[in-house]
Amino acid sequence: MSSQSSRSLPLPLIEENDSPESFPLYLFHKDDAAQARSLCGADWAYLTVLKTVIKGGTIFLLPGKEGVKGAIAFYDGPVCPEAFGHLAEELPELSWAVQSDDPDLLENVFLGVCLEFYHFSLTDQQKDTRDAHFLVPVSFPRERLKRLGAIVKAIWRGRDLINMPANLLGPQELADLAAEELRERGASVTIIKGEALRHEYPCLAAVAAGSDRGGAVLSAHWKGKEGAPRIALVGKGVCFDTGGYDLKPSASMLKMKKDMGGAALMLGLACALIETGQGFEIDLRLGCVENSLSGHAMRPGDIVKTRQGLSVEIGNTDAEGRLVLCDLLTEVGEKAPDLIIDAATLTGAARVALGPDLPALFCNDDEMAERILRSGKESFDPLWRLPLWSAYDAWLESKIADCNNVSSKPMAGAITAALYLQRFIKNGQKWVHIDSYSWNDGSRPCHPEGGEMLALRALFRLFSENFVL
Repeated sequence: MSSQSSRSLPLPLIEENDSPESFPLYLFHKDDAAQARSLCGADWAYLTVLKTVIKGGTIFLLPGKEGVKGAIAFYDGPVCPEAFGHLAEELPELSWAVQSDDPDLLENVFLGVCLEFYHFSLTDQQKDTRDAHFLVPVSFPRERLKRLGAIVKAIWRGRDLINMPANLLGPQELADLAAEELRERGASVTIIKGEALRHEYPCLAAVAAGSDRGGAVLSAHWKGKEGAPRIALVGKGVCFDTGGYDLKPSASMLKMKKDMGGAALMLGLACALIETGQGFEIDLRLGCVENSLSGHAMRPGDIVKTRQGLSVEIGNTDAEGRLVLCDLLTEVGEKAPDLIIDAATLTGAARVALGPDLPALFCNDDEMAERILRSGKESFDPLWRLPLWSAYDAWLESKIADCNNVSSKPMAGAITAALYLQRFIKNGQKWVHIDSYSWNDGSRPCHPEGGEMLALRALFRLFSENFVL
């Protein structure tokens, strides 16, 4: 697992004054090879013998009398974290000083190498990697460094939670770990379970009933400035999803420890906002359950009641995430916050439509949706909006209950899931729903294989850029 111990900066960053010796690192766009050639002088011909084509990711180690005296790294495309993540792995085990005073460039380098540096393992074996470090100059704005550190910690911690095997991270463990993180940051926290859970969140409790590991709801509150916007964050925390009686095939079950990715995302966002002193009032709810098989598990055709009072016919026990969220959305909506955001690994349909890297965004307010999409673009953490197409709402009708938890049609599964959740949002309430994969099937720059906190950077940017409603 990742570990920060007592460090004030996330690995692999170190303060400039803490390094007795450093080596210059020059960064050039691949189309600016002429500048690099001028810098290298007579060494250029030697350096390009084996690398005649300069492309993004190309690194030249500059020769000196006693070995390496510096390095040149080329990037392609925009200046973004993903352009620089490889530096953490490919540069020698030295302290590197990026030769730039551009805070935007430096921030992207620092964030990129931190995201790439992450590694999850429960063994005692050390990762076979070079341990390059990157100096943070004293001139780099401290406020930006604080924000960067909060983002990195939130992403690393969220990845840890998603990657954790389900036998080690059940509903109670997830709730307890989240409570610890929030209390350390000054939030007030309550964990609801047992009879109180069944009374307050009957639909969520119906999902939890199938497992011997009882469900829990984490309820947390933090208040920044008086009169600041009130934000409610809701996360699906299904620590493992068998599908219930509508059992998943084994291949589809392999990654189901990640089904609590929405809870990890909302927890990480709350922690980052609190840690950086954003002046919001935050209500957080995490629905921590396990969808399992037993004599107590809900069955297809069962009718369950929600906190709102609606009756729901269980058309499919594998559509449990929306049952977890609906009671939580009802509860936070009772306080009429300025904005509700929920996040969940909710539908395979969203992945069919958008693939693993693009979370689906649903929003009942066009202006808010555009702001989120713009923040995603600016932070290189994109989302893609799908419609709350009201004509499909009739597909959720039931002959014996107020609604069904799944559609009667085999199409538009992500949309109908969002429409189900919208039934628990009051008229006039601004609401955002994020349907995310929360996983990297393979490694790509800054995104190692395993759990992922998609949309964290986008949402943090939204709320940290003079956010008003």
